[in-house]
Amino acid sequence: MTSALLARRFVSDHLRNPVNLFVLVAVPVAFVLVAAGPLAEAGETLGTGGVSIDSITAGWAAGFIAGVGMYFQVSAARFSDRRLVIAGLPRATLVTGRLVSGGVLAALASGSALAALAIRTGLDQPSTVVVGTALFAVIYLAVGAMVGSVVANPVNGTMLLLFVWILDVFFGPAMTGADTAALRVLPTHFVTLWTMGADPGHGGPDPLTWALVWAVGALVVAYAAVLRTSALRRQRPPRPSTAAAQLTAGLRMAFRAWRRTPVLWVLLAAVPVVFVWLADAVTPSGSSPVRLREGGVEIVAILDPAHMHAGTMAPIAIGSLAALAGVFIGVEGRGADQRLVLAGQRRSVVLATRVGAALTAAALAVVASLAVTVPLFEAHQWLPYAIGNALIAATFALIGVIVGPLVGRLSGALIAFLIPFLDLAIGQSPMLQDGPPDWARFVPGYGASRVVFDGALTETFDEGGALLLALGWIVALLVVASLLIRVERAAKPASA
Repeated sequence: MTSALLARRFVSDHLRNPVNLFVLVAVPVAFVLVAAGPLAEAGETLGTGGVSIDSITAGWAAGFIAGVGMYFQVSAARFSDRRLVIAGLPRATLVTGRLVSGGVLAALASGSALAALAIRTGLDQPSTVVVGTALFAVIYLAVGAMVGSVVANPVNGTMLLLFVWILDVFFGPAMTGADTAALRVLPTHFVTLWTMGADPGHGGPDPLTWALVWAVGALVVAYAAVLRTSALRRQRPPRPSTAAAQLTAGLRMAFRAWRRTPVLWVLLAAVPVVFVWLADAVTPSGSSPVRLREGGVEIVAILDPAHMHAGTMAPIAIGSLAALAGVFIGVEGRGADQRLVLAGQRRSVVLATRVGAALTAAALAVVASLAVTVPLFEAHQWLPYAIGNALIAATFALIGVIVGPLVGRLSGALIAFLIPFLDLAIGQSPMLQDGPPDWARFVPGYGASRVVFDGALTETFDEGGALLLALGWIVALLVVASLLIRVERAAKPASA
């Protein structure tokens, strides 16, 4: 069958880079093993009635992997797919092959996530958890295909998927309960309710029926969207690239290219705004212990989650967006940078251009975050709070700049999601535990996060050591980025 043959070829092409296969397995395993416990505790803190969240962490991981994998399947292959159509391949056969190949990758990610969940907590209701995880993967497979069919630029597409996924996870029924009617439009609202066995809190069909309607409807819309993408149309020739030997010209080229990614700029501004505002709106009052340093002495303060959630959500959004922006700047600029170096541009200028573009994108996220945080959250010390957020932005932008050229777009996007999520959202967040666990003291976000929380929640600045640690991480990452460009300088330039 032609569609089956195409699916095999598409999967083989996707896995040609061995890092992609590793990431498809490693990301869901790491997410379930590390994130499940803290997220379950956060759900109880935020008032979900003690419903277990462990059962849906595999679905969250599989859904994100399926969505991003399917996005790259569709967006990166639109021109090659049209050539196949020109050669006589029926469009319906082509689209079926694409969706089946995405399903194979989603199944691999789902299997890895379920295996990790079985190791961590066991599968109390295996059939429910397996079916629920599969539905998560199918729905996000369709979402990824839809985004890939309309958003060609990988920066825009991946940012948009991350935005939808974080909204779905952190503001869905697992974290906020099922009573907020406006949030029922989230893609996996009903899958989450059914998998956890939670009361939907509203009438009508049961959650499984609605979940199946969501899955089937999303696949139908995705099929139509990808079918439209593979239609033949006249293509405009690409714009010619330019080269320059000075930093100002290099930055001008970078920003000229980034002007063609308007969704990125909108999301860099909108994601922190939405997350900070929603965190403030949905978090109930209560009491949570938080380890802080005040007057040089470590204390355990009892604070209201409703007071601090908005202020602690901002650095998570900033770090994630900065890492993703850094990945795509590193990947997309690599070939041009290699040719500029061969033409005589200094390595220091190449580094400054690449890092400067990433830091500018991260700075927009910081400015938008602080702008919306001011009216919603009263930081005790605004200057340390702002400096800590800026340090987080710089740290994770540099991580993205390093990771992107090493592993490519797809694996880089997934790693850029995983690192800040595990570091900032799980390891450092005071919403999940009273203080960072031992392992979280050795990751890039620790020092900057301590500066953020000291500025947000205490009256005096006592985290000078953490500030120096954060600056040390930035210097070390700059050194690694410089060495990476040195290696690229010795390598053959990428083809145009």
